[in-house]
Amino acid sequence: MSHPYDSLTPDTIIEAVESLGYLSDNRIFPLNSYENRVYQVGIEEETPLIAKFYRPERWSKEQILEEHDFIAELAEVELPAVQPVKINSCTLHEHKGFQFALFPRYGGHAPECDDADTLLQLGRLLGRIHQVGAVKPFQHRPGITIEQYATNSYRFLLESNFIPLDLVKAYQTLAEDCIKQVEAIWQSGIKPTAIRIHGDCHLGNILTRGDQFHFVDFDDSRMAPAIQDLWMFLSGDRHQQTAQLSELIGGYNEFYTFNTSELRLIEVFRTLRLMHYSAWLAKRWDDPAFPHSFTWFNTPRYWADHILELREQLAALQEAPLSLY
Repeated sequence: MSHPYDSLTPDTIIEAVESLGYLSDNRIFPLNSYENRVYQVGIEEETPLIAKFYRPERWSKEQILEEHDFIAELAEVELPAVQPVKINSCTLHEHKGFQFALFPRYGGHAPECDDADTLLQLGRLLGRIHQVGAVKPFQHRPGITIEQYATNSYRFLLESNFIPLDLVKAYQTLAEDCIKQVEAIWQSGIKPTAIRIHGDCHLGNILTRGDQFHFVDFDDSRMAPAIQDLWMFLSGDRHQQTAQLSELIGGYNEFYTFNTSELRLIEVFRTLRLMHYSAWLAKRWDDPAFPHSFTWFNTPRYWADHILELREQLAALQEAPLSLY
């Protein structure tokens, strides 16, 4: 079966970039992106550009432009968010049915989060980002909900026959228990405030060179509590995570006040991401890039490991939340 990205050939990529007035040197280098298609495109006698082709039918034009507008707001206050190139007052373009945007190329590597000073700096930057994000809500982009990320993912996987028959009962039982626990925590009196956030703020979406940071890929930007942009920096045992969290929040509170009741949501959002990720891979399995790149998915070993992760996550949901020093 054909896939929409089958028609995104090298010629189409070059034609799209050149339709905006650039002259390509025909050098194209695919970057590590699967939900969308992202390429470094060489430009004659100029620095290469990054061309991002949005997955068809995922986001509407209005939703993509809200992402771009949010990045522009951050750039206006000199926050290091890589914004799309504006051409003839537009940041979103179309070519042969694909919506696409061009970005400047930034070099760098993921930051090392075992360094206290790095965490402090990242906390400051996220505090400033959320300060801007709290000014107004998104009108078109969705939020992060238990139904969308957990319940719908669970139902999709059960109905799509991805899980081996001998593991279905174990998956069903654990997934239902995790959802019940997540719902109980969410309804336990926590009062999080949904603001505009990055949405997928893992280390791979931050580039650092020297003491400079750049936040990239706001594609999953949504309305959600601030903790969603913070918890993915935490790793290691409970003591290590507490120390990391204290540095992050210490920097964060210099610019925007963190709601400490959201600490109870760390394992909630970890659970939502875990369940959503498996369903995301399954939903994208008709895209040839996914079986090629995620060869370990949809094997009996994968589902056995996933069930073990859910069991461990259920235990984590029942533990006391992390606290600040």
